Amino acid sequence: MEIKKNGVVKQEQSAFEEIKQVNGFGQDFWSARQLAKVLDYLDFRNFLKVIEKAKDACRKSGNDTSDHFVDITEMVLLGSGAKREIQSLALSRYACYLIVQNADPSKEIVALGQTYFAVQTRKQELAELDEYKNLDTEDERRLFLRNELKTHNRHLAAAAKGAGVIKPLDYAIFQDHGYKGLYDGLGAKDIHKRKKLKKSQKILDHMGSTELAANLFRATQTEEKIRRENIKGKNEANQTHHEVGRKVRQTIKELGGTMPEELPTVENVKALEKKKQKQLKETTSNEQV
Repeated sequence: MEIKKNGVVKQEQSAFEEIKQVNGFGQDFWSARQLAKVLDYLDFRNFLKVIEKAKDACRKSGNDTSDHFVDITEMVLLGSGAKREIQSLALSRYACYLIVQNADPSKEIVALGQTYFAVQTRKQELAELDEYKNLDTEDERRLFLRNELKTHNRHLAAAAKGAGVIKPLDYAIFQDHGYKGLYDGLGAKDIHKRKKLKKSQKILDHMGSTELAANLFRATQTEEKIRRENIKGKNEANQTHHEVGRKVRQTIKELGGTMPEELPTVENVKALEKKKQKQLKETTSNEQV
């Protein structure tokens, strides 16, 4: 009996893995339609009631539902062989966790889902934290933070677009407001000049880990504030970015840290990426010998 139970747990938990998908940013997500089937909800309308409870829990926890519950359209195959569009949602790992917490507790699969998503959510948090904490060198920390900043700048751009920052020039102005808040009035061109960079060189590629971390915090907090407060309008978005930049700067000051414009210009991070790729190739080559 116990062996059978363990077998069921393994089988059912793998069902959540089987329907897991990955978006263009490399993030895991689950289709609401597919999750409803796995959780044994035959009528999707009943599952939508569970989703609404999960959204409410998401809001109460201080998170933006639009970050975790995204409306999408899916194609389904009809009996005739034709395809039809149906409405669904792309759910983050956290959204799935809230859903199984609000689903019918009498279902065994729901209990298994609660365990699965609780463990997976915690493992992801620990993995991200441990990955950074275990980095021994400045080069490794720079590579990690630069990649994180690339990802979160895309998220910031999406949030800004939702607020009304549409055109490339508008977005450049929006970004400049964030820099000016963090760098005491210095815009991108001013920072570029102060760091004595060539025209072709990007500011972020020549930042050390401390400066990258400050800019990452600026980007993530601005995105969250825009979404959380439903900021609308270019001017409002610009002002929000500037305010967040100033607050990050004030935090650095209160902690006795070096102001970002005073931090040194360092080697292009792309050179570090090339070195890392070369090392990986050499390691792979040696293992095959």
